[in-house]
Amino acid sequence: MKQRHLRGLFGIALTATLVSGCNSPSPFADSFKTAEHSDVGSTNTNPRYGDSARAGSSQSHDELPVLDDDATLQDYLRYAALSNPGLEAKFYDWKAAVEQLPQVRALPDPRFTYGYFLGEVETRVGPMQHTVSLAQTFPWFGKLQDREDAAARNANAAYQRFEAARLALFYNVEQAYNDLFFLKQSIDITAENIELLQQFERVARTRYRVATAGHPDIIRIQVDLGSMEDRLRRLNDLRIPYSARLNAALNRRSDADVPWPKSVAVHVVDVSTKVLHAEIQTRNPELIALQEEIERERIGSEIARKDGLPDLTVGVAYTAIGERDVAGLTESGDDAVLATLSINLPIWREKYDAGVRAAIARRLAVASRRSDTRNRLATELQEALFEHHDARRRIELYRDTLLPKAKESLQASLGGFEQGTSDFLDLIETQQTLLEFQLELERALVDRATSYARIEQLVGTSLSELISTSTTEDNAP
Repeated sequence: MKQRHLRGLFGIALTATLVSGCNSPSPFADSFKTAEHSDVGSTNTNPRYGDSARAGSSQSHDELPVLDDDATLQDYLRYAALSNPGLEAKFYDWKAAVEQLPQVRALPDPRFTYGYFLGEVETRVGPMQHTVSLAQTFPWFGKLQDREDAAARNANAAYQRFEAARLALFYNVEQAYNDLFFLKQSIDITAENIELLQQFERVARTRYRVATAGHPDIIRIQVDLGSMEDRLRRLNDLRIPYSARLNAALNRRSDADVPWPKSVAVHVVDVSTKVLHAEIQTRNPELIALQEEIERERIGSEIARKDGLPDLTVGVAYTAIGERDVAGLTESGDDAVLATLSINLPIWREKYDAGVRAAIARRLAVASRRSDTRNRLATELQEALFEHHDARRRIELYRDTLLPKAKESLQASLGGFEQGTSDFLDLIETQQTLLEFQLELERALVDRATSYARIEQLVGTSLSELISTSTTEDNAP
């Protein structure tokens, strides 16, 4: 009797061994093994293009940089990478997609069945008392691997979406940072011009008392002074919404104090437009994500086709049989072991054919979206390049030509006014022209830095790194 029970248990153990031994992972997903158990990240110290996945993960707030008066743009970028909830959401979207891999590559759960005979069924060797069975379904060859490959493509796409969100966040931070810098420069320049107008007013009052200047001159200066003071108040009030925009990207309170930036980045695009367009095709995370989705849908059409192929179910059943008190019956009480093999019959072909057609349609839809995105990015690159080159032109114009001439003109007007050869109107108009040119130069400096950051966001990599890579390739033997 003991040997008969051991034979039945051996059959069940054999089936369990088959179940555990037939689940082999796809080689395509090997790159995700580390990501399934840890936060994958680069050790690059540049927060714009390094710390890729780790930048969006949940980090200790002790690691946050201090945003004091000495904080640089890189400190703000790192702070945003570690704190922004939108970026963190994209990070966990990617993590969730990675966790799909072990789910889709696993076999279906085995099915255990227990049956008890309410009324004993008599057999020649004894009554059937109860039965247990274990069955495991094995999908058709390649189904599990295809599903894992599709999940890996989906995880790749999710990671690229995270990368795109990170680059967009860094661009928004730098744009807000640069705008805050321009606001500070505007306040300083306006305050300096107010002081200059106040000096003009004092001179005009003095000349008015000695009858060398008319009352309209004083009125004109006071009007311009009042307008300039109102502009200064408006500029000072703008610090609150400008700081709030930067604080929102940093996940801080909207009224948190933001020190005035001391400078903006000084970068010049030295890469040809042709190279930049080519790099977008291979480096832009949006395009890479869409390409991964195209591959995912291509694999999905193969999965849909294989869904129309039968799955194999292997099982073993063990039936306990009671002993029968019959003289001379040597097989009395022998338990029964039954091996089973079954397949499903996918005979309703229309639904499987429709699944294949749907997968093909999804792939074509993603391909069209990728083409549309590629065209949009090409247009945005052209616009960013124009803004960058136009800013460089304006910097050279105002810094090297117009501002020196405006200062020279102001000095000449001031000298002529003191000698009585020119009136206040000439002096004020010259001063206003100088103010306009000073603000235009600061605006051009900010536009150059912001457009450079926009170009890097579109390309998906640091332009300095791109130049270094191109130089290395050109010098290769």
